[in-house]
Amino acid sequence: MVTLSEFNSTAGDRLRPDLLTCCDVPAWADGLLADRPYADIDGVLARADELAGALTGADVDRALAAHPRIGERVSGTGTGSAWSRQEQAGVGQDAADRLLDGNRAYEQRFGRVFLICATGLSAEQILTNLRERLTNDDAAEAAVVAGELRKIAVLRLRKVFEQ
Repeated sequence: MVTLSEFNSTAGDRLRPDLLTCCDVPAWADGLLADRPYADIDGVLARADELAGALTGADVDRALAAHPRIGERVSGTGTGSAWSRQEQAGVGQDAADRLLDGNRAYEQRFGRVFLICATGLSAEQILTNLRERLTNDDAAEAAVVAGELRKIAVLRLRKVFEQ
């Protein structure tokens, strides 16, 4: 957990790893750090959202590489692994098997991992979203993925302050 005061005053190289766990895009993390100090946490989150909204396609691809497939049991003891387990808490084994099948279809269709901000969603909601998104054209899906990544980045950054 980091307080706003600590976020504003801690050396960037000490905060950067936590920020990259939220969104593995160095320009995003560096932008947040460069704009310090912030008046309040809402200001940090608003800037994080703004920066995430400007991610390039290459940035999104890089960030996606840090995300496990939805429905896969995440191993590891790091913060990112723990967050992934929390975010996918609504996915039981039966749904995980169906999601893995859906992931394969999605990856074959779009060439990347299916990403959704799963916090608060049931497995059925995730599966429904996955099936609907399989009908998107490439440009529409790229926009959806960028939006989901943006939501995840802000949600995870909020956790940095709340833990």
